[in-house]
Amino acid sequence: MTSQVSSPAEQADGTVVGEQRRPAGAKDVQRVDRVIIRFAGDSGDGMQLTGDRFTSETASFGNDLSTLPNFPAEIRAPAGTLPGVSSFQLHFADHDILTPGDAPNVLVAMNPAALKANVGDLPRGAEIIVNTDEFTKRAMQKVGYDSNPLEDGSLDGYHLHPVPLTTLTVQALKEFDLTRKEAERSKNMFALGLLSWMYHRPTEGTEKFLTSKFAKKPQVAAANIAAFRAGWNFGETTEDFAVSYEVAPAAKAFPVGTYRNISGNLALSYGLVAASRQADLPLFLGSYPITPASDILHELSRHKNFGVRTFQAEDEIAGIGAALGAAFGGSLAVTTTSGPGVALKSETIGLAVSLELPLLIVDIQRGGPSTGLPTKTEQADLLQAMYGRNGEAPVPVIAPCTPADCFDAAIEAARIALAYRTPVFLLSDGYLANGSEPWRIPEVDELPDLRVQFTQGPNHTLDDGTEVFWPYKRDPQTLARPWAVPGTPGLEHRIGGIEKQDGTGNISYDPANHDLMVRIRQAKIDGIEVPDLEVDDPHGAKTLVLGWGSTYGPITAAVRRLRTAGQEIAQAHLRHLNPFPRNLGEVLARYDRVVVPEMNLGQLATLIRAKYLVDAHSYNQVNGMPFKAEQLAKALKEAIDD
Repeated sequence: MTSQVSSPAEQADGTVVGEQRRPAGAKDVQRVDRVIIRFAGDSGDGMQLTGDRFTSETASFGNDLSTLPNFPAEIRAPAGTLPGVSSFQLHFADHDILTPGDAPNVLVAMNPAALKANVGDLPRGAEIIVNTDEFTKRAMQKVGYDSNPLEDGSLDGYHLHPVPLTTLTVQALKEFDLTRKEAERSKNMFALGLLSWMYHRPTEGTEKFLTSKFAKKPQVAAANIAAFRAGWNFGETTEDFAVSYEVAPAAKAFPVGTYRNISGNLALSYGLVAASRQADLPLFLGSYPITPASDILHELSRHKNFGVRTFQAEDEIAGIGAALGAAFGGSLAVTTTSGPGVALKSETIGLAVSLELPLLIVDIQRGGPSTGLPTKTEQADLLQAMYGRNGEAPVPVIAPCTPADCFDAAIEAARIALAYRTPVFLLSDGYLANGSEPWRIPEVDELPDLRVQFTQGPNHTLDDGTEVFWPYKRDPQTLARPWAVPGTPGLEHRIGGIEKQDGTGNISYDPANHDLMVRIRQAKIDGIEVPDLEVDDPHGAKTLVLGWGSTYGPITAAVRRLRTAGQEIAQAHLRHLNPFPRNLGEVLARYDRVVVPEMNLGQLATLIRAKYLVDAHSYNQVNGMPFKAEQLAKALKEAIDD
């Protein structure tokens, strides 16, 4: 066999193409540094499963990756309609990447609705693979096509691959005892096989997955595997696909270690389990199912062997009430929810502030207000987490910045809750929860020791020498009160939401005592030890971009683009939102301009202006989708030039 090598080239989207190899009698193979693929179809077409499988094989191959699942809120949205389109975008590369990508290089459209909903995001020259079997007159009219877009020239700016996916799948499965409708369900596996060939993805993992998933239905497993292989073989033999692509593993992007692909909700679940083991406490989750937080309940319910107990309550209030009771009983207590659930839980959060017990409130933010956009992302619960309770009820707030970081953020939230005896908000969002990326599995000895000591006996001596237990006698360093497990002899004490007397914990209506207790609770939160804010500023820039939560990836990608273009810009990202890092004021004062991109209408910017009297400039988006790097780069460039 011989090979031919061509000089490097650049595609229309800017992707660098390296060697082009063509063994005699074989198709061309081009090496590219990154690819963005979007699978799109009806919510019943299995696009999320297809994307998940392609992602898993990509992770096992060693590429860096980032994903963006996007699906309707309805369990089964109307078939063939624009609101019913479900998509899964994957960005994978041979180097370190930070976002799911701005614009797909490849769109797999299973029907006219999927094409129309997504074609506007494609750059000119992108590849479009369409299932021609679904482009019937009725299906096209349903989404507003007056003529067939596959034939009228409207897609001439793209590389169009018309493929009768449904017909080919049915033909591939004709030897199986399946109805046509049953056979058609495997067309997503045919598409997965085709894309796996096109991008040289491993296949063994998917075949094992299908065998395991349908272990009780071996006929269905065999049919899906056959469809998957047929898609691969179609790519290999058809003349329509003359080129396949290689994306080398991202060997230099990762430190040495063992990695796996992980979503934000799964990482957060593992972080909670790890925290409970490091604290040597049982983990209790009191929760009510709500999108996009339900996956945490599902995952934790699988880990009873680690001392995890999950309680699916009848409503949000019961869920947090049970969790607070578990905290009183000596467990690492968690409740999970989204914005609407936080509103319902607010009174019990205030009770936890008054009782000064450790409790984690995990808020996977979504579009609001009210029911809002259940499957879309937003960062609009920050002020609710900060102030959404009656009275002065301060609560620490922590926000992870990537899907993998949800693991570490969960452990940090547990550290603060246990050490300072306080409820803690953990603010993730739908983008982090459902998105995924490679995660290095830490060694156990890398995790912090979170063990706490329960009070075992009296802790105060009265003037007459009597030894008694004072439930609100505080640690002088942390201002945390004792944690007394019910049933410990001599440690009986009063609980409830009415104001307590300092030290004794007795009910008190004394004005001076109430003023004291309010100030002590605030001082406890203000005194929490958090790391200083780190600033990435290699050139002494005059403009700082400050972010929090899931905006980290798009902001960092935008900053990289600007620096590559010769612009000077500094970047900092907040994990701790209450209390802020102690050096935040000093950091902000160093810059002429501070820009705060948020998926809300400027909530962090409002807090920054109020606390530090800094003229922070907001850049906001509330469309249910994460920022695009190019969009942010343009906005930040304007701020630099201002």
